[in-house]
Parts: sequence; C-alpha cells; structure tokens
Amino acid sequence: MTLYGLSVLPQLFILKRTDQNMYKIVRKKELNASVTLMEIEAPFVAKKAQAGQFIIFRIDEMGERVPLTIAGYDREKGTVTIIFQKVGFSTIALGNLNEGDYIRDFVGPLGKPTHTEGVKRVCVVGGGVGCAIALPSAAAFKEAGAEVDVIVGFRNKDIVILEDEFKAVSDNMYLMTDDGSYGEQGFVTVKLQQLLESGKEYDAVLAIGPIPMMKFVCKTTEPFGVKTMVSLNPIMIDGTGMCGGCRVTVGGETKFACVDGPEFDGHKVDFAELMSRNGTYRDREAEVNATHTCRMDAMGKALIK
Repeated sequence: MTLYGLSVLPQLFILKRTDQNMYKIVRKKELNASVTLMEIEAPFVAKKAQAGQFIIFRIDEMGERVPLTIAGYDREKGTVTIIFQKVGFSTIALGNLNEGDYIRDFVGPLGKPTHTEGVKRVCVVGGGVGCAIALPSAAAFKEAGAEVDVIVGFRNKDIVILEDEFKAVSDNMYLMTDDGSYGEQGFVTVKLQQLLESGKEYDAVLAIGPIPMMKFVCKTTEPFGVKTMVSLNPIMIDGTGMCGGCRVTVGGETKFACVDGPEFDGHKVDFAELMSRNGTYRDREAEVNATHTCRMDAMGKALIK
C-alpha cells in the first residue's frame, strides 16, 4: 500500500515518483551474498567521470553521506555504476532498494582520476570488493595502451566477482583465493612476489582493497623499487576538502583523500594511522545497527494501525 506518495516497505520508505533532483536505480545485480552492483541514472556525473574517482550518495534527507568509488560509467546512457559491500547501516539500506527506486543524492565525480599517462607496463592488484574499484583503473590503463597484468584475491570461490570483466581488460590475469578453492592458493602478495622475482618489470603497481592488503603490497614492491599507488578509503564527510575528516599522512605531510587523492604513493602512506582513524566509529556503528529504529517506518506502522 502507499501513504502520502510513499510505498510502505519493511524497514524503508522508497520514493517512487520521478524527480529531476533524485537519482533512479536503473539496474541492480547481486554479485555475491554481500556485494551488490547498481547502475544509477546520473547523466551529469557520467559525462565527467573517470577511473579512480568517486561519488558520495545519500539515500534520503536524513541519510548519512557515504563515498563509493566509481566502478564504471556509460556516457551515452548517462549512468554510473557503483559496487558496494553491505556492511554498514547505509549500505545495507541501499542494498534493500530495487530497480526503479530513487535515492536523494549522488554527487560527483570527486577526487583525482587514476594517472595512466606514460605507464607502459602496470600491475593492478585488487582484493575482495576492492576489485570493483580496480576494474575501471585496469581498463583505463589498457585503453591508454599499457600492458596490464591483474592480480585479484578473494577469501574463497563463493565471493569471486568480475572475473570475466578483468580478463577482458588484462594481458595476464591471476586469480588467488586464501583457501585454494579457486584459482591459485595464497594472498595476492604471493603472486606479486613471484612475478617480481621472475624478472617482471613494471612502471607502476596499483593496489586497491583492504588496508592491510595494500600495506603488504607496498612492502612487497619496496625492495624492487617499483612505484606503488594505493587507493585510500578513510572516513569522509563532505568530499570537498572542507571538513578534514579524510586526512591521511603521506610522506610526513597531511593530505585530504577527497581532493588530493584518493590514490597516493603507497610507500609514503602512514598505514598505522590510517587503520586507527578508520576504526574510530566502529563500536558506535555496531551499536546503531543493533538499536536503530527507522522513524519513517515507525510512523508508517502507526498510521496503518
């Protein structure tokens, strides 16, 4: 049933009307049990988007601002693809939406794009849902004429995503799983170490994924003197460099990931500080997830009675 133009659904009220100030979900696909792909109608964002940049979405007027790296775009269709893991309150709520639903804000493109100029041989390393971010960067390197090796890693076969897409944009693709249930067994750093020790030379390595993974990719490449870039995901609020929430230390200097990044020289990143800051609100988020009651949902139930 509907109330005041809103559809009453479990946990969430979804705006169904067409509104030029809102953004329509035109495609939804579940990549695995916890990772979802969505294609959002956002022509102005799609027109300017480049690999490595990100958007900030907000589901409704009461929602928090959440940054997500752009996983793809179609300038002709005017759509932008995002891929996200349903781990926090807002990403779970976003995952509950369906094709035809709308979200309030979809701001971007933000940040600096992946630097591909002058790179002739590159290795793109992705871990878990970070592979969604690594894919457009790998494609951008390939389009720029580089020789592209890709290493992607997952815990097991059940959560592997985008395998065919990576094969399409790489010269060599190596798939690793922690338990050996698919591809080769081992972490992405195992394969990267093997390639470097075999004499493989890269102009650059780009690592995208969990912070510990990116840290150890940098430790792996450092003895070989290979330039290594990482895409950072610190806590972010406004996305314009004003709030300072996304500050990271790179080479002893304070940088803002939203405007100076999100990609930085991994050999200069203070990963210990980054991990500490990213965990600042972990306990509070767990508390909210356990106790939160949607006011809109409560109001709807009261009206229905």
